[in-house]
Amino acid sequence: MNTAVESARKPVTLHRLREMHAKGEKITMLTAYDATFARLVDEAGVDCILVGDSLGMLVQGHSSTVPVSIDEMAYHTRCVVRGNRTAWVIGDLPFGSYQESREQALRSSVALMQAGAHMVKLEGGGWTAETVHFLTERGIPVCAHLGLTPQSVHALGGYRIQGRDQAGADTMRRHAKELTEAGAAMMVLELMPSAVAAQVQADNPGLMTIGIGAGSATAGQVLVLHDMLHFTRGKLPRFVRNFAAEGGTADDAVRRYVAAVKDGSFPDEAVHSY
Repeated sequence: MNTAVESARKPVTLHRLREMHAKGEKITMLTAYDATFARLVDEAGVDCILVGDSLGMLVQGHSSTVPVSIDEMAYHTRCVVRGNRTAWVIGDLPFGSYQESREQALRSSVALMQAGAHMVKLEGGGWTAETVHFLTERGIPVCAHLGLTPQSVHALGGYRIQGRDQAGADTMRRHAKELTEAGAAMMVLELMPSAVAAQVQADNPGLMTIGIGAGSATAGQVLVLHDMLHFTRGKLPRFVRNFAAEGGTADDAVRRYVAAVKDGSFPDEAVHSY
């Protein structure tokens, strides 16, 4: 590893991310749930680390993200923060930690921020805009999440592409606009047609959209670390590229991911998109 380059990287801030977006530089994001992998992805040059509630499936062995608690998210956030040096850290608000009220969302967000997160993420549109406004007014940066929202997988009927028909696409665009106006600085767009994700970004030019199975027109990309290293057994989702298959160490694979997102070669619309 190039220690001189790594030691020279300044901590990534929200202002820096906005500068990158304004210049057209793609933003890179990967998940991490512990200090060891947080350090690995940070040293490989990833801009943002998402402490995702996907840890419920990948670390805890559940069949969905639903069982994860706010205390568990705070614990894993603290672990990640100890391993991280420069990346922007986003903590997931898990199921049941923000749906009850704006005040509950604030308490849960404070728990993650005090654990070291720089930003919190919550799923869904519509009613969540009011919560986003409540949080951002109080100085908490928020990342929204539209498209496939895993916490609502049972209501959505499984892990299915969202926004395929005109009504669904229109709803997605309306929710994105509402969330942006409420103060969301970043938004994960998951498992939706590339054209819909491109429209969401075009509707909200200052918003940093981060795609996962949402095409290449977003401001950046995110993958689950275990997926792109193919630690996850079974068939990978279409939108995942197995960067470990190209050889070398896990560090090498993450560096290839960063380079591929930055130069626009990942995702490939013909291979990874819908």
